[in-house]
Amino acid sequence: MAAAPALKHWRTTLERVEKFVSPLYFTDCNLRGRCGPWSPAAGRPQPCASSFPSGEKPKLQPPGPRDKVPAAGRAGQGRGRGGGVREWTVPRSGQAALLAEDPGKVRPHRPAGPQAETGRPPACAHRPVPRRLFGASCPVAVLSSFLTPERLPYQEAVQRDFRPAQVGDSFGPTWWTCWFRVELTIPEAWVGQEVHLCWESDGEGLVWRDGEPVQGLTKEGEKTSYVLTDRLGERDPRSLTLYVEVACNGLLGAGKGSMIAAPDPEKMFQLSRAELAVFHRDVHMLLVDLELLLGIAKGLGKDNQRSFQALYTANEMVNVCDPAQPETFPVAQALASRFFGQHGGESQHTIHATGHCHIDTAWLWPFKETVRKCARSWVTALQLMERNPEFIFACSQAQQLEWVKSRYPGLYSRIQEFACRGQFVPVGGTWVEMGLGWPERLPAPHPALTGAASHFLHCQDGNLPSGEAMVRQFLQGQNFFLQEFGKMCSEFWLPDTFGYSAQLPQIMHGCGIRRFLTQKLSWNLVNSFPHHTFFWEGLDGSRVLVHFPPGDSYGMQGSVEEVLKTVANNRDKGRANHSAFLFGFGDGGGGPTQTMLDRLKRLSNTDGLPRVQLSSPRQLFSALESDSEQLCTWVGELFLELHNGTYTTHAQIKKGNRECERILHDVELLSSLALARSAQFLYPAAQLQHLWRLLLLNQFHDVVTGSCIQMVAEEAMCHYEDIRSHGNTLLSAAAAALCAGEPGPEGLLIVNTLPWKRTEVMALPKPGGAHSLALVTVPSMGYAPVPPPTSLQPLLPQQPVFVVQETDGSVTLDNGIIRVKLDPTGRLTSLVLVASGREAIAEGAVGNQFVLFDDVPLYWDAWDVMDYHLETRKPVLGQAGTLAVGTEGGLRGSAWFLLQISPNSRLSQEVVLDVGCPYVRFHTEVHWHEAHKFLKVEFPARVRSSQATYEIQFGHLQRPTHYNTSWDWARFEVWAHRWMDLSEHGFGLALLNDCKYGASVRGSILSLSLLRAPKAPDATADTGRHEFTYALMPHKGSFQDAGVIQAAYSLNFPLLALPAPSPAPATSWSAFSVSSPAVVLETVKQAESSPQRRSLVLRLYEAHGSHVDCWLHLSLPVQEAILCDLLERPDPAGHLTLRDNRLKLTFSPFQVLSLLLVLQPPPH
Repeated sequence: MAAAPALKHWRTTLERVEKFVSPLYFTDCNLRGRCGPWSPAAGRPQPCASSFPSGEKPKLQPPGPRDKVPAAGRAGQGRGRGGGVREWTVPRSGQAALLAEDPGKVRPHRPAGPQAETGRPPACAHRPVPRRLFGASCPVAVLSSFLTPERLPYQEAVQRDFRPAQVGDSFGPTWWTCWFRVELTIPEAWVGQEVHLCWESDGEGLVWRDGEPVQGLTKEGEKTSYVLTDRLGERDPRSLTLYVEVACNGLLGAGKGSMIAAPDPEKMFQLSRAELAVFHRDVHMLLVDLELLLGIAKGLGKDNQRSFQALYTANEMVNVCDPAQPETFPVAQALASRFFGQHGGESQHTIHATGHCHIDTAWLWPFKETVRKCARSWVTALQLMERNPEFIFACSQAQQLEWVKSRYPGLYSRIQEFACRGQFVPVGGTWVEMGLGWPERLPAPHPALTGAASHFLHCQDGNLPSGEAMVRQFLQGQNFFLQEFGKMCSEFWLPDTFGYSAQLPQIMHGCGIRRFLTQKLSWNLVNSFPHHTFFWEGLDGSRVLVHFPPGDSYGMQGSVEEVLKTVANNRDKGRANHSAFLFGFGDGGGGPTQTMLDRLKRLSNTDGLPRVQLSSPRQLFSALESDSEQLCTWVGELFLELHNGTYTTHAQIKKGNRECERILHDVELLSSLALARSAQFLYPAAQLQHLWRLLLLNQFHDVVTGSCIQMVAEEAMCHYEDIRSHGNTLLSAAAAALCAGEPGPEGLLIVNTLPWKRTEVMALPKPGGAHSLALVTVPSMGYAPVPPPTSLQPLLPQQPVFVVQETDGSVTLDNGIIRVKLDPTGRLTSLVLVASGREAIAEGAVGNQFVLFDDVPLYWDAWDVMDYHLETRKPVLGQAGTLAVGTEGGLRGSAWFLLQISPNSRLSQEVVLDVGCPYVRFHTEVHWHEAHKFLKVEFPARVRSSQATYEIQFGHLQRPTHYNTSWDWARFEVWAHRWMDLSEHGFGLALLNDCKYGASVRGSILSLSLLRAPKAPDATADTGRHEFTYALMPHKGSFQDAGVIQAAYSLNFPLLALPAPSPAPATSWSAFSVSSPAVVLETVKQAESSPQRRSLVLRLYEAHGSHVDCWLHLSLPVQEAILCDLLERPDPAGHLTLRDNRLKLTFSPFQVLSLLLVLQPPPH
């Protein structure tokens, strides 16, 4: 017998196999194609429209060179949020583009003529066809629907009036819901076969069967069929009724023209396919095998022997496989099995494949739609678990689990069952509060779940929330997992956020976490991060093990290309031999498909490729820890070189975040003091938990950053208003309890919520709505009575404020500490530290200079500000003569001016200097109506330093003021919290703020970012009126010794004048004070798990970056003091000795300590 001729031409063989699995060519002898009408011009049968995306038949092209076309893993963009750019060829043949992404993915029909009227599938679906992925088909028996603007529960929806519907019908508009009732009759002839409901419509669908959700349907997530039965039995029912709930939005919202554009409110949606069909599983598996073999051949390349073996195996399969004769399929499959059964060696890199479905809590869709996204995605994952017992799925966010528990209790029970089996791994200990009106009460944990592991935490913004807010994310989330699944998380999971604070490692440690998975730094615009597996050392020296999936995505699909990239891209070769591989559609939900699982299982241990195992996060990190001796360490923040516009976008959201963090801090402190001093006071634990969860909800990484649609931003502002309103009510209640039983006149209680004594000017309310200025002194974390009227006060201990307006229109403000000179347009020409005579403003320059930039990012409008915006700097020039004196001096002096920013926007500002105050304040009001502009204010300093200091959570860090390296200039726009400082030896200048986060220091110019004007995804972002305050503080010596940290706190936490319904105390009182200015007492609250509700938790941190011993002075009746962690779990060796109402504490640089104080029983 003659030997078969050798294959000599790589491209010919490759394209032969590609065309065998492609619906584009020779469909009468093609494994995938379906018979269509005869085309005389082409001389061969043409594929029907149902074989192609969007129902359009592409032009057939002869074999030949083809242009590479970039295509993204997400629709409408060049770079998906979960990963990088992929390529396919035109026409879309071969590897992933042409094969069904999921068993049951059927291309949409294009209804026309009588087909559109009857809703029947095209005629070709009823002709005798060769054996293909889908065989015989028939239309659904009866189809009816109704449309509603509400998101109705199932029980209510099925009672509505359904009217006849048909394939081709349109429905909408955006954010509405169309419910379909689908009545089915399965033909008798299909006994013994796998039967699917094939459903294609725009929007996101959820199939309901027998009153429970059973599967999500979405074309974008490649889920276009629902398996009615794996094998139709003789006695199985032939008729059944399903309901399909279709949301009028896509996986990624409903942007008008592009994904991130503002939603199109008039968008309509269409049902393009609804029929029953027989599914041929053997054809599907052959397609998977051929796709993988093609991927190996292409991925390993022509110089690799294993590549040729894969190609030859695929070619042999084509030789033996006749699409019209199913009996040839086992022979072809045996050839593939022989290839995939050839195993690699022990040194192979191991890929840990975990199912994943990142669902943004709100982004291009509202919060309430996220609830349904969770149900659609997770019920589909459960269905895959039933069919694939080895499949493990990691689920993000405790808040989302709580939503599903409230809205879909049956689904939640199934989730608990699969969590018990170890297949459904909840990953989300950081809390993002529901706030949507569903019940908050939680039932007892499922009894079978004791010991069930939840491994990960997710997914607030990593830059903007305060340190205490970050702690509360963990505290709320971890408590949820402990209650619901019997175990706290051991890893932190943050796949999609816009940077990582240098204090995160310490916060993780304090919450019992030593492992961290993320990948967003793969988006860096300038520098490639040098590691994928490493140790991360935080500001205080805490270290955690970090892993970035080397595939640079959390939305893999299981292709050979992705598997090979995971190994090739790994930057820690030789140091780490294990990698994560997160697969499943994400951002808008969707999750894994059966095809993804089939690919990964087939690649489990194949020579030439890394080993692939379906694995859990815990297995991955255990493997990484077991061989971690050679790993490198990264010290300090993980800065994302992209999305730095999110520090400024939606300024009202930023302001609401800062204000509400302050309000909750103050309410907790006063409520704690009232609890300690009043036997009758009930700490408002439930109300505070509700308000904290609203705040934490808004700290999701696409909300507080402002990168969300208008609907989400408006809802977030409503949450802030709720916190303000209820928080102020709780403040008044606590103040009333503190005043109970005190002698003295009724009136006001002046409260200081900061841990140091303060003497400040404040405006006290008078009858009739007026205010009067008073100089008040209030002790640390305590209160004082209202001082007598100014005329009765003794002589001021400090020099009063002098205000002088010169003949040229300039104004000088002087309080004996600093002297401020403003030019006639309101710019700062001089700022002198009086004691030393040192000038803070650079020679020949002016401060308080507003500057406007063009702000046109490459793509991500609300997210990005590009470095080239700095080339468009335009100073905003005022008109001389607009500066006028406001308050004329004494306790306070001020001047104010108006500034026309542009023909559409204007600004007014009052420059204020108080007696005894080391900084000058700039109270600013802006009416902002711009498009793609960026407003900043600049202060050129007479200071030279290569480093500037910025406040972060529980501390501060330095960043360069120069652009020496690409790592330096990539930080042209950075984030900070309440202050930044530029200092040289002996002198410095600090810029404080009350609600801003974007900042930069370039050379000697301090710049604060004020307002942006992006138009996507919210076309109204930042438009309107804004109020904010910033302040400038020159200082002698270091910023630590000069009190910059305390000054910034004071600016953000003003003294409170609270009404006292009963007589106010006649004397001052302080609850806590700290002996060292380096230590900040940040939080005082009631303990979460206090049995008698009579325990407090205090959180302190070292703020200077030093080792320090200090004394904490207490005025409360404390019975016991114990060190605890951030989750408030006592340290068995942490008992502290109370001496003369004092506790001695020892801190290392930037260390955070928590204390549990057990209060003595109150006197009866």
